[in-house]
Amino acid sequence: QVQLEESGGGLVQAGGSLRLSCAASGRTISIYNMAWFRQAPGKEREFVARINTSGGTITYADSVKGRFIISRDNAKNTLYLQMSSLKPEDTATYYCALTAGWPSRSPNDYNYWGQGTQVTVSS
Repeated sequence: QVQLEESGGGLVQAGGSLRLSCAASGRTISIYNMAWFRQAPGKEREFVARINTSGGTITYADSVKGRFIISRDNAKNTLYLQMSSLKPEDTATYYCALTAGWPSRSPNDYNYWGQGTQVTVSS
């Protein structure tokens, strides 16, 4: 089993920045593909970014491209999401997820999830 714990969320003004972390325990993350998703109230969980095991292949949702950076430190067993130029529409609970399979954009393909961290962007 792998346990994932997100941190780093909070309240920030539009245009500001936050860095989310996802610390894993129980197993090394180095053999897993990982992703960030987010879910706003009343909306479906949506893909934000994904990264393969080595960090060499990265994909972003169009809505965050150029503003967010996903990265991982396998030695620290941690996934990151650097968020800049935040907008009110980025307000959501952010989740990290892990899969032993192909890192798709569908939350259904991910096996392990954290509990989420709230990001609120004020206008």
